[in-house]
Amino acid sequence: MTMKGLYFQQSSTSEEVTFVFRDRENLPVTEDNYVKLQVKACALSQINTKLLAEMKMEKEFFPVGREVAGIVLDVGSKVSFFQPDDEVVGILPLDSEDPGLCEAVRVHEHYLVHKPEKVTWTEAAGTIRDGLRAYTALHYLSHLSPGKSVLIMDGASALGTIAIQLAHHRGAKVISTACSLEDKQFLERFRPPIARVIDVSNGKAHVTDSCLEEMGGLGVDIVLDAGVRLYSKDDEPAEKLQLLPHKHDIITLLGVGGHWVTTEENLQLDPPDSHCLFLKGAAVAFLNDEVWNLSNVQQGKYLSTYFKRRDGEVINWCF
Repeated sequence: MTMKGLYFQQSSTSEEVTFVFRDRENLPVTEDNYVKLQVKACALSQINTKLLAEMKMEKEFFPVGREVAGIVLDVGSKVSFFQPDDEVVGILPLDSEDPGLCEAVRVHEHYLVHKPEKVTWTEAAGTIRDGLRAYTALHYLSHLSPGKSVLIMDGASALGTIAIQLAHHRGAKVISTACSLEDKQFLERFRPPIARVIDVSNGKAHVTDSCLEEMGGLGVDIVLDAGVRLYSKDDEPAEKLQLLPHKHDIITLLGVGGHWVTTEENLQLDPPDSHCLFLKGAAVAFLNDEVWNLSNVQQGKYLSTYFKRRDGEVINWCF
């Protein structure tokens, strides 16, 4: 028996990209800690070809669709969290051989969680990645607690919308930026309300001044950015100038002991920037959700290459 799955094919020049359906043999017998999953919904997220190249994981055909929700068909002998007919959702590891856009996949149980009963298949698969990113940013990287103030850039984005809800749930004061009038109107309808929505679409509002005014000059405790400008106005594209704050603005609006969680993988901090952060006792953390989505083998390679190894530490995440 064969199944069809969707794969991404990149040319040798890395310029032409095509998607193809390929026949797949029936999944092998489920064993050990693996789960066989009937896919009910799969989300399409961007394929990070740059990361794949850095991880030496390039190949002719790469499976498409990693955020999946479905029903457990079979479990291995060592599986302890799930049983057949359980409804689950999760993210396939970066080096998975199975595309989520297929009838069934085989996945390690540690990449799955139980799907809440009232959440639909589509909602589960569509929100799990950004939900994980937001939870990682606020819980693990910035230690959000009641009474803290949070600036969430581009609050109307998928990541921003979930982060705002999580911050409100923890009792934080939320400030957010809007990249268009439509986004501003959307954010103003939030309940509980956002303390201040800063419209940056027309280039008139200054994020730093607005945040300091809202916080009485003390700055915000946590910043979750959606990218930052690194260089002077002459060296940045026009569209980036208008919507993104400069890194100096972020540092200025941070309060004492603040946490800056950035999605800018190429962030460059000059000695004066570092000195200012030092004086404030502030911290910078990088939001790279793929660290948690690598298989054990690839995670070991990744961490040994870029980070100091912390053997034996198990990181759990929840929906």
